[in-house]
Amino acid sequence: MLIVTLVILFFSALPSWYGEDAAVQLITKKPNTLSSEQVYQVLNNAGIKSKRIEQQQQNVLVVFAQAEQQNLAKNILSKSFSDTAQVTLALYPAAPNWLLDMGFAPIKLGLDLRGGVQFLLDVDLGLVFQNQAVMVSDSVKQFVREEHINGVRVRQGIGAEVHIETSQQAHKGQIRQFLSQQYPLWQVSGQQDTLSVVLSDDEQLKLTNLTVQQNLQIMRSRIEELGITEALVQRQGENRIRIELPGVQDPATAKNVIGATASLAFYPVAETGSVNALVLKDELNKPVYVSRRPVLSGEHIVDARAAVGDFGMSKVNISLDATGGKLMSEFSRDNIGKPMATAYSEYSRNDKGQAQQVTKIISVATIQSQLGSKFEITGAGSHQEAQQLALLLRAGSMTAPVTIVEERTIGPSLGAENIANGFAALALGMAVTLLFMACWYRRLGWVANVALVANMVMLFGLLALIPGAVLTLPGIAGLVLTVGMAVDTNVLIFERIKDKLAEGRSFASAIDVGFDSAFSTIIDANFTTMITAVVLFSIGNGPIQGFALTLGLGLLTSMFTGIFASRAIINLVYGRDTRRAIKV
Repeated sequence: MLIVTLVILFFSALPSWYGEDAAVQLITKKPNTLSSEQVYQVLNNAGIKSKRIEQQQQNVLVVFAQAEQQNLAKNILSKSFSDTAQVTLALYPAAPNWLLDMGFAPIKLGLDLRGGVQFLLDVDLGLVFQNQAVMVSDSVKQFVREEHINGVRVRQGIGAEVHIETSQQAHKGQIRQFLSQQYPLWQVSGQQDTLSVVLSDDEQLKLTNLTVQQNLQIMRSRIEELGITEALVQRQGENRIRIELPGVQDPATAKNVIGATASLAFYPVAETGSVNALVLKDELNKPVYVSRRPVLSGEHIVDARAAVGDFGMSKVNISLDATGGKLMSEFSRDNIGKPMATAYSEYSRNDKGQAQQVTKIISVATIQSQLGSKFEITGAGSHQEAQQLALLLRAGSMTAPVTIVEERTIGPSLGAENIANGFAALALGMAVTLLFMACWYRRLGWVANVALVANMVMLFGLLALIPGAVLTLPGIAGLVLTVGMAVDTNVLIFERIKDKLAEGRSFASAIDVGFDSAFSTIIDANFTTMITAVVLFSIGNGPIQGFALTLGLGLLTSMFTGIFASRAIINLVYGRDTRRAIKV
């Protein structure tokens, strides 16, 4: 078991030794529109030499031997294939293909080691609560009209708050009963002639958590659409999201997509001048009257692809989920020959820094036949604008507007310096530890040194093997700390052995009793430290998690190598003497 474990983790750690090469990835917008031969021809004409060009399903990966060629190649490829592919910077493992084919990959490096960009986003929850209040106030207004209740005024308060003014007690009772049935999570309180309706604190907390969590998932989807596979997206505080994009050297594209908020909604067109209708402006700033409730909104969109329609105009092909397809099918079946408007919404900031929603009608089309889960829309602007809209819809519509409040960029040269300094400290600490163990414990010292080297190999192998594990600069500090803690196990065992030898036991007997007597102490000491590592990983983020990860994994590997590997080596070398002593 020991040999198999060491071999597997050795091969897992090996790709990290080779490092990574600068690369450019071309993500095709349409299938079968780009080949590696076309990319090679463009680079060859520009005099740019590549290390290799690989066709990966519909995408093409270009790897360079020199990092300086990466940006130059990106600019040339972006101009040559602007209509067929999206060009992004990437890093690709430099390990041999036979090693990569076995499923092994290098350790993922954090932002402080690889370089890249970090965004801190603020999720505006005010509009979320405001939209909830609008929904309640619209429902109350509709109820009042249907019941022919006069003398009622409904106005919206701050956040999730609605005020209903009426002097009739009977009207208050009817409205209270309606609210208790339709909106049981809203608290109703009466002050003279005014009813105040407020969303409960527990429900506001749940809505906050749900909104931030949904935005987290949407952010992850958007980053995956950009081809960035090693991003870190985490919640920070109550309403903030931290995004780290290691290896991203040109953050402009990522910033545009991450900070954008866009959604589509499909509305029935109402009669011009209708009192109960919602008035929206089209691209020519003309009013369009639509129903207040849409047929369906952006959360039902599962796929969106930009394409070129008739007369060269851009269009977006929409695919809906089962629920959305059913809603659209039923609505279009009952409204053939009637117009339906497509509304595009996005959030922006006004002069006061407040988030505001801007909605415009991008198309009004007559329903010619019953629609299903797949259809197309036009009026999205240029082909590039249609592609941007399709990407945002495909990655998800924001449930709340986000604002980039902080942006930090770390250059790759600084990351390389951090790696060099960090591993220099690790090498120095390990060399001094190996020397001390060899001189102090002599014939058992080399056993501890072999176990320590095996511990480092296993630790690097685990970091590369565990999904989502990222090595950061504090993580390297955890590795240095692991070196000292790993030999602690052997120090406890060897000191017990020295004590037993002082009592007059034979060398073989002292080894046997020393391992057994130190076992419980080692478990207790490492278990208490493991508790600290788990707590740090659970409540910390970013660098703190990186330190806790290497510390926790280092504890596991040090116990494994310090107890089992050391015992196995000693049994292999001194096994015959041990058996003979036991027999005697």
